[in-house]
Parts: sequence; structure tokens; C-alpha cells
Amino acid sequence: MSDGLRHDALFVSLTRPQMFAGVTYSFFVINAVIAVELFLVFGSLWALLAAVLVHGMGVLIHLEEPRIVDLWLTRVRHCPRVKNHALWRCNSYRA
Repeated sequence: MSDGLRHDALFVSLTRPQMFAGVTYSFFVINAVIAVELFLVFGSLWALLAAVLVHGMGVLIHLEEPRIVDLWLTRVRHCPRVKNHALWRCNSYRA
């Protein structure tokens, strides 16, 4: 076994985004802002239940890909809809 495959330790904490309660920090902040807005609009504590449910879905999504929110924000920011999207059914990158 000494002349088998060589392996190195990978420090996952250096390659993963900053996480808070199972989700990325950006997702947590977005969820908190939406929960506060819902509470201010409706004045009900049901907004907290909605925030907990959204957070739970976020935890499940972040188990598969930790950077899913950052990837989505980058796509929205850098890949806008083109004028003829209905015709070609695709987007293009901004030049």
C-alpha cells in the first residue's frame, strides 16, 4: 500500500463560501430582508414562518451546490435578455 496512489488533504473550508445556518451569507441576508418586508407589510408573525420555510428550502438547495445564489446573481447581472429572445429562445453575453 505504500507505493499506491498519493493523496493530499483538501481544505474544504478554504474553497467553500461563507455559510451561516446551512446557507450562504448572501442568501441569508436576502431571506432576512424579504422576511422583514413581509412582516412590515402584513404585520403578522406568519412572515417568520415563511422565512423559516424559505430558509429550509435554501438549506436543501445549498447541499447540492453551495454557490447557487452567487451563480444565479452573476447570471442575472451579466446575461440580460436580448431583444429577440422570443425568436431565438436564448440569451447572449454582454460584449
